[in-house]
Amino acid sequence: MWKLVFGIFGIFIVIFFIWRLSSRRYTLPCPTWLAWMVELDNPFSKINRAATIIKNLDLKPGMTVLDIGCGPGRVTIPLARELGPTGHIIAMDIQAGMLEKVQAKARTENLTNISFLHAGIGENKLEHNKFDRVLLVTVLGEIPDQKIALQEIFNTLKPGGILSITEIVFDPHFQRQSTILKLTGSLGFKEKNRFGNSIAFTLNLEKLV
Repeated sequence: MWKLVFGIFGIFIVIFFIWRLSSRRYTLPCPTWLAWMVELDNPFSKINRAATIIKNLDLKPGMTVLDIGCGPGRVTIPLARELGPTGHIIAMDIQAGMLEKVQAKARTENLTNISFLHAGIGENKLEHNKFDRVLLVTVLGEIPDQKIALQEIFNTLKPGGILSITEIVFDPHFQRQSTILKLTGSLGFKEKNRFGNSIAFTLNLEKLV
């Protein structure tokens, strides 16, 4: 019995590191058929829960928000509820299947303040100076050319806008705080606040005016 348990755990570890190493060269988002896993709240950390992420955004009425790599809408849907009819959120994902799942949820809840963008960050599909908040929730490590992606995010934020990056060590694409701060600092972002700890955290980074 224990051999089977350790064998399964060993396979999981091998897959974890292969996926992590491969993601440095290729775009490897969580596949649509594993969307159910993305929906689950991690029992070991509250920082990655949708309610916590939204609470830490300091939202105001009428804001426009971009959720990059939105997946099946784990954060998008409650964020749309929080923004209400005066706010607007764009759900962006490289996988059409994920966007279809968000659309279905939005229809079920009669949410009309969500738009959908089938694209990858770094493709220059975003309008400049458009968003008050941009979210990257366990997504940054899935992006091979992070500098180009972060430059596009910087451009699409309004002056004083916030890029919110959430990372958790259980994700195979986990990015360290020091790595994120070095990348974003070189582009003109300034740390506004941080939540959590070194292995599960949210960094809110402000676009300097």
